[in-house]
Amino acid sequence: MTMWFIDQAALKRPIYLSLADQISRAIVDGRLANGVRLPPHRVLADSLGLSVQTVSRAYDELIRRGMLSGETGRGTFVRKEEPDGSLPYIPERLGEVIDLSILKPVCEAMHIDRMKAALATLAVDLPASAVLSFRPNMIFPRHRAVAADWLRGNGLSVAPSHICLTNGATAGMTIALMSIATPGSTIATEAIGHHTLVPLASYLGLKLAGLEIDEEGILPAALDAACRNEVVRGVFVQPSVINPMATLMSAARREALVEVARRHDIAIIENDPLGALIEDRPPPIAAFAPERTLYVTSFTKTVLPGLRTGYLAVPDRLLSAVTNRHLVTNWVATPMIAELATRWVVDGTASDLVRWQRAALRKRQAIAARILQGTPFRAHREGLHVWLPLASRAAEDLFVAQARLRGVAVAPGHSFQTGAASQPAVRLSIGSTSETELETGLAVIANLYHSNPEPLLLAI
Repeated sequence: MTMWFIDQAALKRPIYLSLADQISRAIVDGRLANGVRLPPHRVLADSLGLSVQTVSRAYDELIRRGMLSGETGRGTFVRKEEPDGSLPYIPERLGEVIDLSILKPVCEAMHIDRMKAALATLAVDLPASAVLSFRPNMIFPRHRAVAADWLRGNGLSVAPSHICLTNGATAGMTIALMSIATPGSTIATEAIGHHTLVPLASYLGLKLAGLEIDEEGILPAALDAACRNEVVRGVFVQPSVINPMATLMSAARREALVEVARRHDIAIIENDPLGALIEDRPPPIAAFAPERTLYVTSFTKTVLPGLRTGYLAVPDRLLSAVTNRHLVTNWVATPMIAELATRWVVDGTASDLVRWQRAALRKRQAIAARILQGTPFRAHREGLHVWLPLASRAAEDLFVAQARLRGVAVAPGHSFQTGAASQPAVRLSIGSTSETELETGLAVIANLYHSNPEPLLLAI
């Protein structure tokens, strides 16, 4: 059971919004579970010394936010329906929460200064095509050539004509999935994989087959078995540290997966938003199988969150399909953001910021290793997160709720589950907050892990 109470002393004008925010925090924290019936309007109003109208407005606001549902004759309930895909991060940062739930790179004032300078320069010599043209071929030839240079630094040689500029990795994923599979098709992926892939596949009418993984990622034998048992159109894989368990797949494993994909003639979607950030990694899977791999990368996780542009490298046989689906879903990548990214690649700013990010993450991973010593955490020295296994799903839910009660938001492991039930865990982002807050938040997590927290009793 869980605890929820209204802190009357913290209510401030407008009272109905302050009340709604407190209830919202209790829902997000897990202190008010799905399906719990809230007190009737008059009962809560009387207990708090408020008007019934104030409580009604608070409940209406939460219904508008999608957090409550009102059922005529029965009352008001915490919304029972599960959202489309369980978000691993808190949708909004409320109060003084140390947010380790959302995956972000380390950012400082320097990043804002760099962007301000870039925008000032762009204002002086903005290309006319960036604001006047509707035609991708009029806007992007120079950008594609620069993109080819950038991808070469990522270990992938691809012709500029086979690079599609996108508004980040999610857009690239969407276009790639639409290009290789029709509704009703099956896509294989890691059993613990990309949290956005689950709802995205659902929206596109695709089925996911979550395959067994080990210390290097998907087992080739599991992919082979899936292809033998049903019609699999492709495999979506994250081989380079961005996956929840921070796994770096070896070159031998990448070649083994390629061999299975070729044997069954299926496409490969390789999601690699960290790209060159991971030093001394094997070449991308796309380098081993350029004829069937759609390679997705972007700048948001390595250079700057607001630089929402990316590259989708496309095999020749899928070029027309990708072009058509990009046109109907996005038409073009946002030209001015693409222009900024191109300039930063050309003048070396992008590479400088990647190197800076690598050093910052190594420092923070060292902090995490020190504080989480004695726990079975998984991480990579250049990764954006830490994966901390737990004993059970019940322990996972309780751990997430208890961390929130102590002012720390973490991502529940089940948000990343695509296959059969896997070992519960939490994901901890190390780049989403200041170094001081990171140390404080990780200390809370370490203490929770080594303690035996009990569920709190219901008190309404």
